[in-house]
Amino acid sequence: MKVQLFIPCFVDQIYPETAFNSIKLLQKAGCEVVYNPNQTCCGELAYTAGFWDEAKELGLKFLQDFSDDCYIVSPSATCSGMVKNGYHDLFTNSTVHNRCRNVQGNMYELSDFLVNILKKDYFGAELVGTAVYHEACAAKHLFTMKDEPRQLLEQVGGLEIIDLDENDARCGFGSTFAVKYAEESVSMAEQRVQAALTARADYIISTDSTCLLQLQAYIDKRQLPIKTKHLADVLTSGWANI
Repeated sequence: MKVQLFIPCFVDQIYPETAFNSIKLLQKAGCEVVYNPNQTCCGELAYTAGFWDEAKELGLKFLQDFSDDCYIVSPSATCSGMVKNGYHDLFTNSTVHNRCRNVQGNMYELSDFLVNILKKDYFGAELVGTAVYHEACAAKHLFTMKDEPRQLLEQVGGLEIIDLDENDARCGFGSTFAVKYAEESVSMAEQRVQAALTARADYIISTDSTCLLQLQAYIDKRQLPIKTKHLADVLTSGWANI
């Protein structure tokens, strides 16, 4: 199966290892991975900040960079959700309406694609420790993610997943929210990290690098004994030992 890989700008610039692990994961699942080096951004940051003209320009480039006749997979629920749902606002009844709908129909977040399209949830990963799964706002509301990440994490050898009571807790990033409302943003990150520490978790795992960036910044500044990891990095952990 041929799969086009979309790497969000945050992953490309800050977490490149997540991009490479996404490729390894898809290849292990039997996919032929195609990467277009001309790709840039889906336009989500501009869109949520209210700059729809700029978001549309980026969206048009996205529609040009990706074929509409095969799957597009991304290690980000936020960016996948932007393409799948946000593009309705930008391109409905436009000259690219039909092409946009075709691309939207082929757009998948990584865990959704692995579980629901490839029907695979075991990849031989091993990571000893306890973890909490942080559900990104976009994963729940924009992409409408369900239990796919947890299903994959349950198959990781040595990893215990702890459920927190405050499942709706936010990381505080929220695109430009972290810049406009810095104090509130830090307070949200503190709540999420402290809840994980109280649960004695070793890791906070998420599908979105923006959430990890926000939480890891709080952790690093205070030198706290917990780490953040992207789902793709967890699912490729321990492969050298297999």
